[in-house]
Amino acid sequence: MSEAHPSADGLQSRRRRLEGLGTAELVELFGRLDSAERAVQFRLLQKDRAVAVFEDLDPRVQREVVDSLREEATTELFAALDPDDRAPLLDELPAGVAARLLEDLSPDERAQTMALLGYPEDSAGRRMSPQVLTLDEDTTVASALDRVRHAPESVETIYVLPVTGPRRRVHGVVSLRRLLVSDPEARVADLMVPAATVRATDSSEDAANVVRDGGYVAVPVVDTEDRLLGVLTVDDAMRVLEAADDEDAARVGGTEPLRRPYLSAPVLSVVRSRIVWLFVLILAATLTVGVQSYFEAELDAVVALALFIPLLIGTGGNAGSQAATTIVRSMAVGDVRTADVWRVLGRELLTGALLGFSLAAVGIAPAAWVAGWDIAAVLALTVVGVCSLATTVGACIPLVARRIGIDPAIVSAPFISTFVDTTGLVLYFSIAKLILGI
Repeated sequence: MSEAHPSADGLQSRRRRLEGLGTAELVELFGRLDSAERAVQFRLLQKDRAVAVFEDLDPRVQREVVDSLREEATTELFAALDPDDRAPLLDELPAGVAARLLEDLSPDERAQTMALLGYPEDSAGRRMSPQVLTLDEDTTVASALDRVRHAPESVETIYVLPVTGPRRRVHGVVSLRRLLVSDPEARVADLMVPAATVRATDSSEDAANVVRDGGYVAVPVVDTEDRLLGVLTVDDAMRVLEAADDEDAARVGGTEPLRRPYLSAPVLSVVRSRIVWLFVLILAATLTVGVQSYFEAELDAVVALALFIPLLIGTGGNAGSQAATTIVRSMAVGDVRTADVWRVLGRELLTGALLGFSLAAVGIAPAAWVAGWDIAAVLALTVVGVCSLATTVGACIPLVARRIGIDPAIVSAPFISTFVDTTGLVLYFSIAKLILGI
């Protein structure tokens, strides 16, 4: 029996195996399978588990699952999702399929989903849940708890409840724990605390940082007049930050993020994620070749200089990448802001100089043994200069990029490689001309 048409015993065996796995384990499993096998195993899940797993899959994997299901099953699965889980999937689906799925929703569900789609793709409005339970200021604790007990299952969270006044303006929040331990006759207004809110038009990453940094279970999402639109929960915030970290890590390494599990990504997608930066780095390498051609006479006079070119380029590139990675990460968690540029540059200049002196101290004797003390001195001074330049530039690029509205991770790797390779060689040959008199 072929894998595409497994036997009844084989299906039962797979079903029992799937039943023994948790939701997180199933999500990981489906991320590792090819589309055909994933379709077979997804159909073996019970409805409730299928919905729970589907919600946590990457949107591009979700699309492949949708493509593999019958129209009725797709409609049923789509309707079971929360509005904030539908929006990323709709971005991946063809327009015709998306329109059909929206048409099959109830008017209320369709309106909520369309409202989220009206916000920019990377905004907090796209990530929020509009299904939120609110309390009035004058509500008593007893009445509030009664509302919680009778809240529909579609409500995103009951652990933190926004307290609203006229026109749904947010006046504060109250936790379920506070309600449970308070006098049943107390007013909610006397128990609420000021709310940390985010705007629907804020970037999703900035909003997620508010949730993480404040240790909140959820934060209200409001419009420009502080009217409640929904809530951003901690689980959605963590997904946003995880995706942002993956994106930064990929771009610092000179690739585009795959936005899906590696093993489920088509090989052509992996190629596309890497090829652009390789072209950029090849163009950058031509500048290095140009510098070497310009100093060809010096290389002919002292051939030993060529021995250390790969070492200098590698050292400078690594030092610059270390600095850039540190600053990009520090910016992501809010430790460093663009206003800190001069403090950062001063620290990295000193750091680079100390790194350069340390490497020069260790390497000068071996270099002298290989090529003589004159070239060893050239190499030592160049290493100090290259490390100082590389760390300073590596720290400066992300800050400048953020200032002009570019993702720091996008420009760091290719620009550092280009600048450090080129300026490092110019510095190397200039010092050589000065010390060796060539």
